[in-house]
Amino acid sequence: MHISGSNVLLTGATGGIGTALAASLAAHGARLTITGRREGALKATADACGARAVVADLAVRGDVERLAETCAETDVLVANAALPASGDLLDYTEEQLDRALDVNLRAPVVLSRLLAAEMVARGRGHIVLVGSISGKAATKSSSLYNATKFGLRGFALALRQDLRGTGVGVSLVQPGFVRDAGMFAATGATTPNRIRTVTPGQVAEGVVRAVRRDLTEVNVAPLELRLLSAVAGQFPRFAERVQARGGFDGTLRQIVEAQRSRR
Repeated sequence: MHISGSNVLLTGATGGIGTALAASLAAHGARLTITGRREGALKATADACGARAVVADLAVRGDVERLAETCAETDVLVANAALPASGDLLDYTEEQLDRALDVNLRAPVVLSRLLAAEMVARGRGHIVLVGSISGKAATKSSSLYNATKFGLRGFALALRQDLRGTGVGVSLVQPGFVRDAGMFAATGATTPNRIRTVTPGQVAEGVVRAVRRDLTEVNVAPLELRLLSAVAGQFPRFAERVQARGGFDGTLRQIVEAQRSRR
């Protein structure tokens, strides 16, 4: 797919990674529509990159359907919106649990379903689901977040097979720890064992590359984190022991406390 001249819908456009994605997509010539639930921040981003803004809360199911109807002409969906969803499951209310599942998993699934139908009818389109390395490796105090990102990964890889031959591609972009912006950076936590970070710009580059080359999975992370997540996916018990000894607990406590108010 060519981004230039295509109708692109970006969700989660008001976060740090979202603003980097919006700027990059606009710079590549997209006819861009951005969405988020904070009207003021959304308007500022839209004004900065010349995009159309549609206010929507992806935890509200009616808003998801309305967004799909408003953006039925979408050629490229970049589903970036997500909630942190960190912390022990027993600390969550049912309402908080439902909100995390709706924003992180249900909304991208439903948007993909509703927008893909029009893409298939036109014989062209692309869906990018922005997940996380947490979709490949489980960590303590992340059971809900891991569940949504593992689910998103499985959905993306299977949907790609379902849509093969229709002219519609599906890609999964999975960032590691992102500095300067995003849910991890906002906590002020330090990475365990000095694992390197990536920039929002690198995530945006990964999304653009995925669309242009119809890539299946793009892991935007340094080599050591890609290797660790691959090992953890195959040997979860071993990964559990490594995390217990590797100084992850302090980092996780920082992240959970900083993100508690965003559930």
